[in-house]
Amino acid sequence: MKSKGSLLCVALFLALSEANAQSSVTMFGVLDEGINYTSNALGHSTFQMHSGDAGATRWGLKGQEDLGGGYATIFTLENGFNINTGNFQGGEDGRIFGRQSWVGLRSNDYGTLTLGRQLDPSIDLFSDTTGVGRFAGSVASHPFDNDNTNWDFRVNNAVKYVSPTVRGFTVEGMYALSNTTIGQASNRLYSAGFDYLQQGLKIAVVYLKANNQGSAAGAVTTDSVFAGESEQHIDAGVSYTFSRATVGFAYSRVNVYQPTYNAYFSSAGTQPPGGTWNSWKFDNFDVNAQYTLGPDITLGASYVFTNGHLAATNGEYSPKWHQVALMGSYSLSKSTAVYLQGAYQHVVSAHTGTDFDFAQVAYAGAAMSSGENQAVVRLALLHTF
Repeated sequence: MKSKGSLLCVALFLALSEANAQSSVTMFGVLDEGINYTSNALGHSTFQMHSGDAGATRWGLKGQEDLGGGYATIFTLENGFNINTGNFQGGEDGRIFGRQSWVGLRSNDYGTLTLGRQLDPSIDLFSDTTGVGRFAGSVASHPFDNDNTNWDFRVNNAVKYVSPTVRGFTVEGMYALSNTTIGQASNRLYSAGFDYLQQGLKIAVVYLKANNQGSAAGAVTTDSVFAGESEQHIDAGVSYTFSRATVGFAYSRVNVYQPTYNAYFSSAGTQPPGGTWNSWKFDNFDVNAQYTLGPDITLGASYVFTNGHLAATNGEYSPKWHQVALMGSYSLSKSTAVYLQGAYQHVVSAHTGTDFDFAQVAYAGAAMSSGENQAVVRLALLHTF
C-alpha cells in the first residue's frame, strides 16, 4: 500500500504532465543549508545545522495559460521545508503549500488579480529596500521580525490586485477575509501601497492593518508573529542602484494593540510581572548596502536601530535594539553559491521583566540570549533551481 506522500508525488507528477500539454509550468526552488554559531543561547554558546537563513528552503510550481487577447491564467504553489529533516518548515503547520497557494488572472492592460494564500504588499513592494529582504535574510531581520520583512507570515483567504506599471509606478492592494459566519472583521487583513522604479531609483510606501491576527482561523493564523486585538504597519523605503552597488534606507512603524503573544518569546516571558500589555510599538530604521566586488563575489552590510514603546497596565517601557549584519557571497556557478554571514545584536533593556530584555537574532539564533548581547555566524551553501 502506497504512503500518502507517495500518492501526493504521483498526483503532482500527473498534474504537471497534464498541465504541460496545455500551458507553461515551471518547477522552482531554493536549497539553503549551513552551520550556525550562536554566542549565547539561553546562556550557552552552540553550533547548529540550520536550514534557510539567506534564502528560505523551498520548492514550488508556477505556471500560466495564455487565454488570448492579452489575458492569461496564472498560479503558484510553493512549499517550505527544513532540509535537515525533510519536515515542513516551522510556522507552516503541515500545510502542503504553506508559503504560497494561489490562482488568478493577468491582463496586459488591466493588471493582475489573484486569490488564495499569498504574500502581502509589504513583502512585494517594501521588503527589498531593507537588508533582510534584499540580500541578507534572517541575520539582518528586525527584532522579532516585527514588520514581516523576513516573511514570517503569509495571508490566507486573500484577494490581491497588482496594477500595470505606468511610468515606473505600480500600485498594489489586498483584502483578506476572515471566513467566519459571524464577526467578519475578526482576523481579516487589508493592505495597500505603491512602488516607483526608474533608472535605479526605487521608492516604496505600504500600509497594512490586521484585526485579531493569530487566531486559529482567518487571514493570519498560526504563522503570525504577534497575536492581539489589532496590528498596523506603516512602511516607507528608498534604494538606489549604481553600476556595482545598491544602497537603501527603510523605515517601518508597527503597532500591536492588546497583545497576547509573541512567536519568539517563551510562554512565561510574554506578560510583564504584575500587569498586562496594552500595546507594543516599534520604530525600525534600516540602513543597508550591497556591493558587487567582481563577477563572483558580492558583499553586503546593514545596520538596524529599533526603538520600542511598550505600554502596560503597570507602566511604560522603552527598550532599544541595535543590530549589525555582514555578508559575503561567492558564486560557484549561476545556480550555486557559498556564503558567510555574521550578526551582532545589543539590547538597551528597559527592564520589563519579560523576554523583551534579552537579545535574539530572530530565527537565525539558536535561542534567546540570557543577556543583552548575541552574535550569530553562519557558513552555508545555497543552490537555486
